[in-house]
Amino acid sequence: MPPLNPCHLRDSHVELIHLWRSCIEMMKQPPQRFVLPRVHEGEGLAEHMEHYSKEPVTLIEHIFPGDTNDHDTLFGGRLLSIMDKAGGIACSKFAHREFVTISIDTLKFIAPARQGDLLEVTGKVVFTSTHTACTKVTAMAVDKATWKKKKICEGYFFFVAIDSMMRPIPIPQLEAQTDDEKADWAHAERIREQMRSNKTD
Repeated sequence: MPPLNPCHLRDSHVELIHLWRSCIEMMKQPPQRFVLPRVHEGEGLAEHMEHYSKEPVTLIEHIFPGDTNDHDTLFGGRLLSIMDKAGGIACSKFAHREFVTISIDTLKFIAPARQGDLLEVTGKVVFTSTHTACTKVTAMAVDKATWKKKKICEGYFFFVAIDSMMRPIPIPQLEAQTDDEKADWAHAERIREQMRSNKTD
């Protein structure tokens, strides 16, 4: 191995000093700011998206003994779980997003469903805001002997769209066109405004 040349060491030392001084000067300079365009609430992405499908989603379940109480009628919690599932799938079909439930409102238990019945649960998106979708979910009990249906429950389920970091993200916006759609929209909007006012009280 050849001996070290002192001149080379001195030159390297000088280069390091110059490099260090350059770094110090760069650190003294004010940082550059990059400003992204601002998107206001209700504007921008959401209003330009197109929904994929606003057709309702229907789930059909058989009511087994494990789904019923001592009176052979369907547990309310089991019914609520299926209704929540139908509502969430309807939202995902509409917006192609992941959704989580944030509120259940105006839930009406109308009649019981019994062991052996079929349970037909339909969810349909009836209202949207920037990040939120509301589904009207209706549950019907179906008698397999006669194939007659009776409404047993109805409610409005609110969901928020999220990304992989659990942050709210924009969704396509629904356009209510028929009289029934406009009535459902108005009802869901009233529920949402009531929820907002309750949070501020």
